[in-house]
Amino acid sequence: MTAISQPPSSPLPGVSARSRRSRFRLTRAERRNLRTGLLFISPWLVGFTAFVVYPTIASLYYSFTNFKILQTPRWVGLDNYAQLTKDPLFWKSLGNTLYLTLIGAPLSVLVALGIALLLNRRQAVGIGVFRTVFYLPFVIPAVAGAVLWIFLLNPSVGLVNQILSVVGIDGPGWFYDPSWAKNGIVLLMIWSAGDVIIIYLGALQGVPRALYDAAEVDGAGPWVKLRHVTIPMVSPAILFNLITGMISAFQYFTQAYVIGNGVSHGTNDTSIGGIQNSLLMYGLHLYNNGFRYFRMGYASALAWLLLLTILVATVVLLRVSRGRVYYESER
Repeated sequence: MTAISQPPSSPLPGVSARSRRSRFRLTRAERRNLRTGLLFISPWLVGFTAFVVYPTIASLYYSFTNFKILQTPRWVGLDNYAQLTKDPLFWKSLGNTLYLTLIGAPLSVLVALGIALLLNRRQAVGIGVFRTVFYLPFVIPAVAGAVLWIFLLNPSVGLVNQILSVVGIDGPGWFYDPSWAKNGIVLLMIWSAGDVIIIYLGALQGVPRALYDAAEVDGAGPWVKLRHVTIPMVSPAILFNLITGMISAFQYFTQAYVIGNGVSHGTNDTSIGGIQNSLLMYGLHLYNNGFRYFRMGYASALAWLLLLTILVATVVLLRVSRGRVYYESER
């Protein structure tokens, strides 16, 4: 018995191929609106292409070349990346940057959370003034803040060491001591974390009062409410501040550049990143290679390695935070 062949079934029963094509065809009015929209955003498209897309692609190409600005780029393959492992200043800058990333950024996030908890007490007198005072360091220009902290942490006449001497503590050399220089930068990071405090304040004020009332009914004290109510409810803000703080630490440049040149001036130390390169951050090492030594190919390789490092670190933080961060939309 011969089998009767059946026509192929339509992926959308009752809908012809012509109807499916017309569904994705724009009408005359829609095409006109699309042209008008593209015309209005064309300045941004041109700027984005010229100043973001093209430099990104160009830097990726230059990272595989020997490019010294005034010379034609010469393809060298992976030589720039191989040279990283032989560059002692690369490892020095990477170590200094990891110190800020693993110690400075988490510490500033933690201290900012503690300050935000204190500033969230509405019944305290003059709380609005304190909120303004803690936010002010964030709006101070980075160069001015760096110069200010050079004077504050001066080992001889600095205010910090003078206060320590009152309580019988002999203050360290801070930026003038290679073993203490990065700790001075950490203090600067904590001092300028006003934006982090504001983010925490917004998150804290969004915690429902009913949760605290329910915890009090169960006999929970301040520590239990902080651990089981406050921190879980503001955990998205903690994760956000930790990721942005980590990214900023990896890209730390301005303050290290200003302070490093300021403390090295007038000394016999010829290091380009503070005393004995104790303040040579990754971004500063990248800048020196690109704009001081004009080794644009090597600097591009440094930049792409930095990008990949930040990307991997961000993915790791997001993976680790799974199940530990509470999102109200997932209830």
